[in-house]
Amino acid sequence: MSIQEFKPFKEGKVREVYDNGDSLIIVATDRISAFDNILKNKITDKGAILTQMSKFWFDYTKDVVHNHMLSVDVKDMPEYFQQEKFDGNSMMCKKLEMLPIECIVRGYITGSGWASYQENQTVCGIKLPEGLVESDKLAEPIYTPSTKAELGDHDENISFEESINVLEKIYPGKGEYYATQLRDKTIALYKKCAEYALSKGIIIADTKFEFGLNEDGEVVLGDEMLTPDSSRFWPLEGYKPGQSQPSFDKQFVRDWLKQNKDNDNLLPEEVVGKTIEKYKEAFELLTGKEFSR
Repeated sequence: MSIQEFKPFKEGKVREVYDNGDSLIIVATDRISAFDNILKNKITDKGAILTQMSKFWFDYTKDVVHNHMLSVDVKDMPEYFQQEKFDGNSMMCKKLEMLPIECIVRGYITGSGWASYQENQTVCGIKLPEGLVESDKLAEPIYTPSTKAELGDHDENISFEESINVLEKIYPGKGEYYATQLRDKTIALYKKCAEYALSKGIIIADTKFEFGLNEDGEVVLGDEMLTPDSSRFWPLEGYKPGQSQPSFDKQFVRDWLKQNKDNDNLLPEEVVGKTIEKYKEAFELLTGKEFSR
């Protein structure tokens, strides 16, 4: 009897999504993207690290909000996924109707937020106090949603009020309810996880979440969660406001690409090796476990 072959029905920059009838199987590949381009290198074990890290956070926060994870054990999946290339980097998930908002939360001022603050003391239209310096911790985390762009396009920052309008068009009479749920759940998740990460020596400067609706219309956390691909992780040791910080995430890759404009989307092996090390170090600090597939 031949094994049923699956083909991804959706491919993102770094992930492939397969339809498994009443569930989805999301495979995190070892591809890496930066500045909306997929780079030519593969980052060995990256997909498995991201999947295992998401699993850790989904388990840790299920009392705050339900999430879409069913299993990361390929034995629970169709036989086709019981191949080595899927082991450790695949997650079987509930199907959700995804909401078209990227839920971004910032606990520190950095990146595009810092650039905007220097111009007019606001981040995504939110007025902040005078006198902040780069990488400062904000008094309270701020919620700065954006629209979800199609592959190849840029996401667009929107205000909370605009997020209500976006959702109201799709769910008449429920726009404000869903927008408020997204904001409140995003901030609650960030606060719980940022406090935990701090106790393990990692600052979560900012991150993004994505949510969808289940068959009962409840807001459920989907996609990935608090990985170095979707977050800025800084080491607590040596943290010093007033400058940019070293990081455990893709910033290392972005910095190299910025300094080497004629890169042809190809990283040197040294940068690839350092990136793998950073991802593994973040995983081991946060979970307290050595990484293994």
